[in-house]
Amino acid sequence: MRASRLLTILMTLQARGLVTAQTLADECEVSLRTIYRDIDALSAAGIPVYSERGSDGGYRLLDGYRTRLNGLSAQEAEALFMTGLAGPAADLGLGAVMAAAQTKLLAAMPAELRGGAERVRARFHLDAPAWFGEAEQPAHLTAIAGAVWEQRALQIRYRSWKAEKHRRIEPLGLVLKSGSWYVAGQIEGRVRIYRIARIRELTVLDQRFERPESFDLAAFWADSTQRLGEELHSNRATVRLSPWGVKMMEAFLSPLVRNGAGISEEADAEGWRIVTIPVGSVRQAAAELLPFGAEAEVLAPEALRLRMAEIAADLVRIYGDGARGREADVPAAAVIASRVLTGTPS
Repeated sequence: MRASRLLTILMTLQARGLVTAQTLADECEVSLRTIYRDIDALSAAGIPVYSERGSDGGYRLLDGYRTRLNGLSAQEAEALFMTGLAGPAADLGLGAVMAAAQTKLLAAMPAELRGGAERVRARFHLDAPAWFGEAEQPAHLTAIAGAVWEQRALQIRYRSWKAEKHRRIEPLGLVLKSGSWYVAGQIEGRVRIYRIARIRELTVLDQRFERPESFDLAAFWADSTQRLGEELHSNRATVRLSPWGVKMMEAFLSPLVRNGAGISEEADAEGWRIVTIPVGSVRQAAAELLPFGAEAEVLAPEALRLRMAEIAADLVRIYGDGARGREADVPAAAVIASRVLTGTPS
């Protein structure tokens, strides 16, 4: 246990430079006294580690000292190859770099670890886009990635859902979500998200910017997506679902909506249950519930119920000619429309 901890301290100092004793204690999950003893043990073993005093002090290795010991366990070596995302790396113009890095990593590994790493590469594959969707190939992705690295501002012409806008942004990071690339761009101290495929024109400016030290891309993205989901589903709808409709929830509703749904414990004589789900606007809610077809009946709010009836009536007008004289084949949408428009109970 101690040998593993000593190796962790050594590799941390080699990777980061100056590190405080408290940071080492937190990462190793031990006391400060234990860290002090470990540092003494490393020094006694001939490792050139020394301390810097003061409020900004800590421990560091002698400049230029490097150890060839990688300390990888079999599981750690395999995990490294799980991060080899060839598709995204290629999108960023780093495909050849990624391949070269993996080749060098394999060459540096002890022979007993190479087999496991090769098995991981052969048996695991990341397919980021959603089912039956294609990954975007934004024209400006490589240029934006370069601007993120070099901390250069961008002038963009962006097409949103509502209008076309011109913006000067400071790109703080890139995110790949379900096959689509996004850039987190700062404007006058506020960070916004832009879908790169919607950027029509882009100019990388000579102006550099200071990246906020407190900005955490992963935390920002998680908070933003959670907040956006809640804003888009700030209302609730009451829906009556058939047994099959309840099963369809997993396929047709997002995790956020499913997690916020409430399902009645008791079913009626036909096995239908009452479900309350988070929804957004009437138009958005109707679009989300249409895939359920006749397996769902909206009970409230009334505006959503009427909108579903209007859509069902439109479907009857479109497909009605093919069902004339064949009552058994009348589309289920007609039944829904008839019930809603006439007030007939289900």
